[in-house]
Amino acid sequence: MKIAMIGHKRIPSRSGGIEVVVEELSVRMAQLGHSVDVYNRHSGEEKLKEYKGVKIIEVPTFNVPALHALLGSLFATVKCIFRKYDVVHYHAEGPCSMIPLAKLFGKKTVATIHGLDWQRSKWGGFATRYLMFGEKMAAKHADKLIVLSKNVQKYFKDTYNCDAVLIPNGIDRAGSIAPDIIKSEYNLEGGDYILFLARITPEKGLDYLIDAYKNLNTDKKLVIAGALEPETEYIASVKEKAKDCPNIIFTGFVSGQKLRELFANSYLYILPSDIEGMPISLLEAVGYDTKVLVSDIPENVDCLDGYGTSFEHSNSESLRQKLQFCLDREDLRECDFKENETPEETRGKREALIKKYDWDNITSQTLDLYSSLKK
Repeated sequence: MKIAMIGHKRIPSRSGGIEVVVEELSVRMAQLGHSVDVYNRHSGEEKLKEYKGVKIIEVPTFNVPALHALLGSLFATVKCIFRKYDVVHYHAEGPCSMIPLAKLFGKKTVATIHGLDWQRSKWGGFATRYLMFGEKMAAKHADKLIVLSKNVQKYFKDTYNCDAVLIPNGIDRAGSIAPDIIKSEYNLEGGDYILFLARITPEKGLDYLIDAYKNLNTDKKLVIAGALEPETEYIASVKEKAKDCPNIIFTGFVSGQKLRELFANSYLYILPSDIEGMPISLLEAVGYDTKVLVSDIPENVDCLDGYGTSFEHSNSESLRQKLQFCLDREDLRECDFKENETPEETRGKREALIKKYDWDNITSQTLDLYSSLKK
């Protein structure tokens, strides 16, 4: 098939979960013999024309957050109109606003809603209305709609009477990695830190994670891995909150070997978010056999399917108590910090998750959905 991908910033990139998903799907589809065009937004970096068999087409945009996705998806859609594709796959709510334009010119479209982005507190005014409009266009006009969780699937049924298809994100199995870069840069030995790795935005719950951590009885460090630039008011506030605690380490944005070392050597990965789609970093932690502690929102709990430990979301004291228990009971670490679970049961749950979220299987499901449009 001839396939177009629109809506991400650029690949290869780890600037967000959408970029990881587009890269994983596109590369695998190309390896299977499909022709895949990925529409990267112009970033000022070196322009790629091809990546692992995927054709890269760069489109212009403006470096204004409120307009970046809108203009990027508009220009990409216009280019798509003059090319032959079996399917044009839009990612995220904002870019889905262009689906009616693609449909007007006879394109078959698939939309993936990675999360209800308009709920995130960083948006307001025009941006929120734009995101909600894109969501509606996906529900009303896409030939097929993909969502990542049962909770969002139910939302589209209740709100738009739209039967969305549930195809989750994927996991890559990873092995053990010795702490090399993280030892030299942060003096981390392995097993001596808790890892938070996500965007530093209000809905991720980092502020009350810091509150909980500062009231723990532990020598383990808290490593906060996420981009610090540009420094928003929220980023400034969490840095201020953490400034009197030397065991809190801000790494900034991480990728490559440093990222792998952080996952592989953490004592516990924590995701205290209030809003999620399907967090790539959480799935990656499972792939590294890292134990996880997450907020009890449906997107996190359903994703883990019994693996990991949870606490009451937005509740700093509940988080502190669960963290302290996990830190106090290293003897339970092999059994997911659950007293009534054996190490064999924990490993079985992890293996089931890796099989369920295998990227090759996810790619196959997506291609089957594409093929159904031709019938």
